[in-house]
Amino acid sequence: MRITMGTDPKAPLRLASARLSTVRYVFLVHIEDGIPSAAQRAALEYADAILIGWPEEDAEDVVTPDPSQYDFIAQQFDWSEERIGQFIDFERQDKVHDMTDLLVSISDCIAAIRKSYQPEFLLPTFAEIRRVVEDEWNEDMDRIEAENKDAHSGIASADDGADAQTGDSAGPSAGSQSEGR
Repeated sequence: MRITMGTDPKAPLRLASARLSTVRYVFLVHIEDGIPSAAQRAALEYADAILIGWPEEDAEDVVTPDPSQYDFIAQQFDWSEERIGQFIDFERQDKVHDMTDLLVSISDCIAAIRKSYQPEFLLPTFAEIRRVVEDEWNEDMDRIEAENKDAHSGIASADDGADAQTGDSAGPSAGSQSEGR
């Protein structure tokens, strides 16, 4: 990437969003059949936050980095590519937990690249997103648990009613036998 930047300094900006978009999509497809964990949701939302409003190369707030920054940008791009290779291996092995961690790591690299080209753009941290997502996830799980409890409370009431009927039937019989003695 460093060599490419000599003739096309904004190449990483253009390529980084495409790479993260692809990894994000693969991750989404991989987790969509189940109920994503809070960590999976947070990783996905972090990638989304970095990609939302991705700037065009000629946008007003996009700068051409100083050549002294090229090594840093190229390093971030190379690190993201290494992690994408690992991500693909974990996808083949169906290691969703490891894929989740790598999506966060890839997103970190891409966020650093974006920040180099769009220094005034405020990007959230993964920790900030994770905190919000965990709160939402806990609320969702509490709501689901309450709904399941309500849905099954009718079954428990019917069983309680059957027990009460059995108890009532046994009560008079036992009482009748006692009276007969």
